Amino acid sequence: MMPLQCQCISRSSTKLSNFGDRSNIEKAVETEGKKRKWHGSVSGIVDSLLDKVWTIVSQSKRLSQWMPMVEQCIDLVGDEGVPGYVRLVSGFMFPQQDGERSWIKERLVTMDSTSHSYVYKMEASNVGLDGSINSLKLIDYGDGSTLVNWSFEIDPLEGTFEDNIIDYLGFLYKSCINRIQGAIEDANKKVYETC
Repeated sequence: MMPLQCQCISRSSTKLSNFGDRSNIEKAVETEGKKRKWHGSVSGIVDSLLDKVWTIVSQSKRLSQWMPMVEQCIDLVGDEGVPGYVRLVSGFMFPQQDGERSWIKERLVTMDSTSHSYVYKMEASNVGLDGSINSLKLIDYGDGSTLVNWSFEIDPLEGTFEDNIIDYLGFLYKSCINRIQGAIEDANKKVYETC
């Protein structure tokens, strides 16, 4: 058996200065390894007091009242409003080729009733948005109205264009914001009917 021979080639003629210093190279490699996220956001004014809007948007059991494409929301793990809480949302949020309902398992990352904001992370789904993050924040807009800001970040989706998916999600989420006022009015009617 012949001994394995190793030939060392000197690369000293290649200057690292073409690439920057060592720390910049490491940063470039690190950045290259991470996927760039796609971002979007939508906002809308709801003609209701901030606390009334918060009551509707912060409770999972009321999700279908302001998200028309949601048929069902089931508590899976933990207590609603507490980080770590997991829910399963299903309905026709995203069209499926087989005509089946779409479903998304979401985990509450943070909820702050003082700042009227929360963040959910999509942990699993049949819609390809695993790892996506949705943030909702309410701001008192004065004169009894509330500004609703909904921002989202997703991993790039293979086979689709960034603008197409961001526009679709923006349209979907904006339609939800537009329904909050109606959900509040319906809740008020039910209160008056029981009195």
